[in-house]
Amino acid sequence: MSARIAVVTGASSGIGAATARALAADGFHVVAAARRADRLDALVKELPAATAVPCDVTSDADVAALVAAVDALADRLTGRLTVLVNNAGGARGADHVEHADIDDWRWMYELNVLGTVRVTRALVPALVASGEGTIVVMSSTAGLGVYEGGGGYTAAKHAETAVAGTLRLELNGRPVRVIEIDPGLVKTDEFALVRFGGDAGRAAAVYRGVAAPLVAADVAECVRWSVALPHHVNIDRLVVRPLAQAAQHKVHRVE
Repeated sequence: MSARIAVVTGASSGIGAATARALAADGFHVVAAARRADRLDALVKELPAATAVPCDVTSDADVAALVAAVDALADRLTGRLTVLVNNAGGARGADHVEHADIDDWRWMYELNVLGTVRVTRALVPALVASGEGTIVVMSSTAGLGVYEGGGGYTAAKHAETAVAGTLRLELNGRPVRVIEIDPGLVKTDEFALVRFGGDAGRAAAVYRGVAAPLVAADVAECVRWSVALPHHVNIDRLVVRPLAQAAQHKVHRVE
């Protein structure tokens, strides 16, 4: 049997790193892609079969280099690219729309939306050629609703969700599944810190009083399970929240 190859973007930390671990444990040769080469190198050393490819998904040149690396790996392993996990993303700021920082909004759209489109566009031919491709789009419950101070992020994630749905329609009839994963409150080392410009106090407040928020491994398990299902089974959308979070605006906190 030829090797199965999975590309995971944003693999240097959080959900991306956890997803790389989960897919590697399921027998994939994981191509871990992210900007921070040192973290990628540390990750692939712990995996049974993995290749690190430094890549900024907002760069056409970097994505072209990622495609070349995947093609070379497939030739070397006599393998096929069967899975793409578009995980690279993030949030910046919590300003109300009337005080929006346009640079933050642009950064979020470029990373979450155009990054997903750029990588997907580049790798769709290989996924189709595999005869059993799967594209996972890591969106968010922020793509299904809105909240005060979240305009830029919710707008980007609504757009990413629209991309996933459109892609599913456009690929219908070809052997590629499109799976959207929408996590709610997930506690990772970096997401909230990046959002609040490194303010540890504001970042900690997001999770304060929540007995058991999701962690990266929980979301990675959702990816692994969805991908592992028989290929004729398509999980269009999987919404996953911690028990304490009944809705985007409804979170039980213990004081």
